[in-house]
Amino acid sequence: MDKFLGQDIPEQERWQFLQDNADAVEKIGYTHRFTPEELAQKKETLAEVSITINDVELEKKEAMESFKERLKPLNEEKQELLDHIKRGSEFVENEECAKFLYHKEKMVGFYNKLGELVYSRPIMPQEMQKTVFSINRKTGTES
Repeated sequence: MDKFLGQDIPEQERWQFLQDNADAVEKIGYTHRFTPEELAQKKETLAEVSITINDVELEKKEAMESFKERLKPLNEEKQELLDHIKRGSEFVENEECAKFLYHKEKMVGFYNKLGELVYSRPIMPQEMQKTVFSINRKTGTES
């Protein structure tokens, strides 16, 4: 069995010659060996594709950093909202509240600007002494 057939026939006519002299023509798969020129072309194409991929990866990285920056405050806000929903409340820092001493109950109450009791605790010994103002105080709950 020869490695090559019809090498003396021009390339344009070779396939017709092979078909005419074959026992049959069938479609099959096979491994095609590249010529040195084809291999060099493949390597050149690989270099071009690699450069393009690198450029796209850099562009993607820059875009991802931009998206991360845009998402960061939104994710922080989302986390805060989830935390508030989970607890059903939020902690308010450094808001002025009115402090009321309840000597009968021996308790101290702190009220926000809306008049809501936001914190209460037992009265401390240094707070036990009544003032002139606390004797006749009206809290709005007396009849």
